[in-house]
Amino acid sequence: MRSLRLFLILFFLPLPAMAFAEVKQAKTIDELSRMYDVSSCKTCHAKIFEEWEQSLHAKSLIGTPRTLGGMTGFFKSLMTSEYPESGVKDAKDFKKEHVWACAKCHLPQLEHATDDVAREIVKAVLDQDQNTLKKVGINCLICHNEKAIIHKWQDGMPKKDTVYGPNKEGAHGDKMYNKVKKSLIMKESAMCGQCHGLGPNFEMPQPTQCATLYGSYLHAYVPNGGTETCQDCHMNKAEDHKSHKFPAYRDPDMAKKAVTVEVDTHGYQFLPRTGDLIPTAMLTVKLKSNAGHRIPDG
Repeated sequence: MRSLRLFLILFFLPLPAMAFAEVKQAKTIDELSRMYDVSSCKTCHAKIFEEWEQSLHAKSLIGTPRTLGGMTGFFKSLMTSEYPESGVKDAKDFKKEHVWACAKCHLPQLEHATDDVAREIVKAVLDQDQNTLKKVGINCLICHNEKAIIHKWQDGMPKKDTVYGPNKEGAHGDKMYNKVKKSLIMKESAMCGQCHGLGPNFEMPQPTQCATLYGSYLHAYVPNGGTETCQDCHMNKAEDHKSHKFPAYRDPDMAKKAVTVEVDTHGYQFLPRTGDLIPTAMLTVKLKSNAGHRIPDG
């Protein structure tokens, strides 16, 4: 009876929260930056790190800076009568839920921060403060840890001490991330599709989606017999020193591969009235997309 009573007491003790709920919540952008510090990666992966530093992923809150412009317009509009039910009247009213439409892809680590960080980001965006916004972005840990597992009920949550890659498993020479495990989706387009989306995020209170690349890839390219992945084109076949820059249509080499351009010209003289001969040219331009998705897109 005593052992049974002890068992019942232990059984009904509060269980610890899921691992992902125990992640510390950053209170400032600087603290969030430290939580996702990847500077140690450079020691062993110098070439890849240098490529990443030159990528748009590294400045994901700024972009070309098309991204910064889009977020500026969105945050300003939230403070107008265009969104009367948003609860936002002023910059101080912003919470994570108001920034998440952008942060879901451009700063997913915001999930592990407080509303204060969301307001810091809003202020930096409205002030066009790129130095602050450069402190955080899509880095090694987002792809090689947080986003490396999709089917979490099946494969578990990403482990805090592990980096995930496409092939190897074993020890990893880093004090904090000392293990390497294989990610089942690292080589699959679904990896990229987590952000380079399908369409509107209907789970959000204000559905939106800037990028629909993965949707057009799945619904047009694959049904027509396409077999290459996002990584095949944007990493594996990229020119030297570009694989982790993830070159896209702004890269001259990628632009040449993406579209075939045929131009046909026909010259003649136009006679609007007697004595006036105007040299004129007729141009016929044919564009053929060789990409596995609509272009341009994001």
